[in-house]
Amino acid sequence: MRRSATGRRAVAGIAVLSGALCAVVGPRGGPPALAASSRGAALAARVIALNESARLHLTSRHGFTLNEQGSASGSVSGPMYVHLTIVSTTRVVAEVNFYPGGGSISGKATASYKRGSSTASFSGTLSIARGTGSYAHVHGSGLSFSGTIRRSDEAIAVQVHGEASE
Repeated sequence: MRRSATGRRAVAGIAVLSGALCAVVGPRGGPPALAASSRGAALAARVIALNESARLHLTSRHGFTLNEQGSASGSVSGPMYVHLTIVSTTRVVAEVNFYPGGGSISGKATASYKRGSSTASFSGTLSIARGTGSYAHVHGSGLSFSGTIRRSDEAIAVQVHGEASE
């Protein structure tokens, strides 16, 4: 039996469509071959070691909140901002923001607080709350957060150490 040109094109079209469908759906309705080969691959989380030190200067003060800025040096060097609030004679809380190249990392800290004659000190933990840019999926908790406040000008020296993941 002889087929017309239109019939041959229809059969060829069905064959192409059938091949495309197998590539998308896979043989016998299962997953495509490409997806099957990547199913076993696990994505490794990127670990960011934070070992930052900074000497910050007071930009403003609102009640018991010190707004400080400066430059952090360490593994994610760049501008750093800290809003440190003295909530009691023994405790401080802080919002900490790093701006390394390519994004930002923000976190919340709680720390014990001791007031001395010329300096006050604080020591506690920091949890990463969010990130942007290349740090968009960063998270972590239990990072070390410590430092001193010089009473003469309220300048802060701060250290952050620990690991965060993406």
